[in-house]
Amino acid sequence: MCKAGRPDMKPAYPQAGSYPQFADLVDTERSQVDRKVFHDEAIYQAELRQIFGRAWLFLAHESQIPGAGDFVRTKMGEDDVIVVRQRDGKIGAFLNSCPHRGNRVCMVDAGKKARGFICNYHGWSFGIDGRLVGTDGKVYDTDPDFEKHAITLTPVAQVASYKGLVFGTFDPNAPSLADWFGPFTWYLDVMLDNDPEGTEFIGGCIRSEIECNWKFPAENFVGDILHAYWTHQSGAQAILGGGVDLGPQYDERAFQASIYGHGIETNLDKTGNTKTLGYPELVDYVFSQYDKAKDRLGETRARMVGAISSCTVFPNFSFLPGQATFRVWQPKGPNKIELYTWTLVNKSMPEHIKELYRRGTMMTFSPGGVFEMDDGENWEYCTKANEGWVTRHQPLHYALGISSKIDAPDLPGHIHRGSLNDANQRYFYTRWAEFMRFDNWSDLMTAETAPPAKAAPGVAAE
Repeated sequence: MCKAGRPDMKPAYPQAGSYPQFADLVDTERSQVDRKVFHDEAIYQAELRQIFGRAWLFLAHESQIPGAGDFVRTKMGEDDVIVVRQRDGKIGAFLNSCPHRGNRVCMVDAGKKARGFICNYHGWSFGIDGRLVGTDGKVYDTDPDFEKHAITLTPVAQVASYKGLVFGTFDPNAPSLADWFGPFTWYLDVMLDNDPEGTEFIGGCIRSEIECNWKFPAENFVGDILHAYWTHQSGAQAILGGGVDLGPQYDERAFQASIYGHGIETNLDKTGNTKTLGYPELVDYVFSQYDKAKDRLGETRARMVGAISSCTVFPNFSFLPGQATFRVWQPKGPNKIELYTWTLVNKSMPEHIKELYRRGTMMTFSPGGVFEMDDGENWEYCTKANEGWVTRHQPLHYALGISSKIDAPDLPGHIHRGSLNDANQRYFYTRWAEFMRFDNWSDLMTAETAPPAKAAPGVAAE
């Protein structure tokens, strides 16, 4: 006879393990990566545990959920999550899964002024704070052993914001969001703090699928400007009237910076990215705001606001300064992603300037965008080609610029000269290997990708 007892409904947060056999697939001594990391199912499942189960992941922008009950749905790895503004103004995040049979309690992508979330299977309803507030009103209410007070939606263990961007982690023991970024916030502020009124997302979220491994787009944005010369020539000619120019400025004033696997590359050309949106008025606007940005951020970062630049926050959150596109590469297996795309602007921008940024983002980096179609095709072929039986046994080359590291005391992080470089990709995969290898935060936060000791950043020499 089955002996029944009361369930333990406390949230469970799986612990990380250690996968040295996967970490060793990144050969830092030879600057090469084993192709298995892009197609192997066991490695992908380890990524969900080791990386997406404990990294700080991007959830939303505060502007998307300004009022109590406002919410968006997103993913953390493959876990469906609701991000909702609480009545006290704080932000909470919960698994979108009823603790009764696991069904979704929210079916829509976003909403305003929600009073709660209801499972349409058995009628369990939850407040915006995740607490169970009701059932079908009959069976459970008359069951003396039913402990409604002990049942909640599983909360994301930690939720925190940085200048409008909301992040979450499933790991209660993860370091703070500030420690997760370290001094990389100096670079994030190029987009998030060049104006005192802050930023906002406009135009909603575009979702699309690409049949590629999530790491290909993440490594592309972390530091691969070289591909633009080959991949985006036709798009550049259509928009700019000429091809991509990878001239001497990419060595003379450009650099790559990496901290904890987060990476940014830039050539400090002031408006190179903005020009590709196709609206001269936007270029004029960036120039008109330059002095104000310089007073706030210093000359180096002011030059980055509209420059040819790209950035990835490890593991899968990326943006392009100057082009205003922010995106998350949500994994859906080793060979598919769902791409979430937004347009970020300063709140203080005139409305017609905001609209030009939105249109420019859609023309360049959307499912039908002239540049995104190029990139998506490349990432899909990279993923599919690496699955070949003989192909998968050949190493991949990540050795461009192995002697380009420089001492730059005014720039935070590991700095390499020139943006035509694999330096940030090497740090990205080194960080990936650290997450595969280490089961504790002490080792993760002091590993090779940790920032080198430097004085507080000032203004780099031009």
